[in-house]
Amino acid sequence: MLRYDAPTAAEAAKLMEQYRSGSSFFFSSPRKTLLTHGEYSRLSIPSGNDNRSLPERVAELLGAAKQAGRTEAVVVGAIPFNTLQPANLFIPLTAQWYDLLQFTTGEAPERPQISGYEVQPVPGPAQFKQGVDRVLELIRQDVLQKAVLSRTLYIHLPQALQIPQILYHLAYYHAHGYTFAVPLLPELSLSTSPDAIASTRTLFGASPELLVTKKGLRIQANPLAGSAARSEDPVEDERRAAALLSSAKDRYEHAVVIDAVAAALQPYCSKLDVPPGPSLIQTKAMWHLSTEINGVLKDDAVTSLDLALAMHPTPAICGTPSDAARNVIQEIEPFDRGFYSGAVGWLDANGDGEWAVTIRCAETEGQFMRVFAGAGIVTGSDADAELAETSAKFRTILAAMGLNEQQPMTLKEE
Repeated sequence: MLRYDAPTAAEAAKLMEQYRSGSSFFFSSPRKTLLTHGEYSRLSIPSGNDNRSLPERVAELLGAAKQAGRTEAVVVGAIPFNTLQPANLFIPLTAQWYDLLQFTTGEAPERPQISGYEVQPVPGPAQFKQGVDRVLELIRQDVLQKAVLSRTLYIHLPQALQIPQILYHLAYYHAHGYTFAVPLLPELSLSTSPDAIASTRTLFGASPELLVTKKGLRIQANPLAGSAARSEDPVEDERRAAALLSSAKDRYEHAVVIDAVAAALQPYCSKLDVPPGPSLIQTKAMWHLSTEINGVLKDDAVTSLDLALAMHPTPAICGTPSDAARNVIQEIEPFDRGFYSGAVGWLDANGDGEWAVTIRCAETEGQFMRVFAGAGIVTGSDADAELAETSAKFRTILAAMGLNEQQPMTLKEE
């Protein structure tokens, strides 16, 4: 039975108790919260002679659900960084909508106590910095203006993660962001062991960045580019925020992203409001330069997925020119990003929806997980500073797991 509940407030702790690894999709934003269970139908992997676009195939999936009487069906899931790879999108059996998550005052979440884990950075720090230097060389040669390089922490845990506990922590400390968990198909195992068996895979995280939201004719995007790690010292934290806002290098990096996003949205809009300069937003770990773009569509038939794909990948997670940056990323990064730096969210039968950029995230399967972080490289970038930025961005996930860089751990050499 397909059920779509009317929006109400949700007590976070009770809602997390309903989450089921492997079958639940969770997405919480400053606007609403969605928890789904089960799978009614799934977007199939296109065959070699299927030339339909992703929005066309999603529209067909929703159309079939509507013909079966499921008029309020919603498509949920994740889109990969490389859109030539299959998307992980499906219509759930049941969906529960809530306005906002509610937390009991002073109800700070308990963190997991994890010990005896192994961490392998891929690439290692030296290799990552070599990649940054390579991008800077290509920028000097006018091959590109910007590229975003990322790295991972490959972690072997003593036991599987308790996803509801992690989600609670992420949602509590990132209430103004986008907390998510997406069940993934198990065909690609994170384990390198030949004895590994397929198990539940989950993509989860707390993104600070809205790719696009649409309701009727109104749309909003909130690109982020230009970052600085926060400090526990209030005076130093304020100094870092002010330095970021006045940084010529970071404002240039931000402007490259805003120009690209505005250019992608403009053809769809009768009105597009782009502020003249960025403001600051903060997460628990980072300061970011932020620009909130609002628009009015010419045609309500344009869906949130259409808009998301028109912008994706933005220079905030890829670079510019986009094709050149993608080629450089493929050349330098020693791993497949998969769904990292893609998009995660939902789309309803009216075309309304909300999509966040899939950053500050990890992918877990059994006792194995990968944590992702990246940094934008432009003229003026410094390899040591970019490495430090990725380390700071790892903290969002590591803190939710009760881990930190100072905690003893076994580091596997590459």
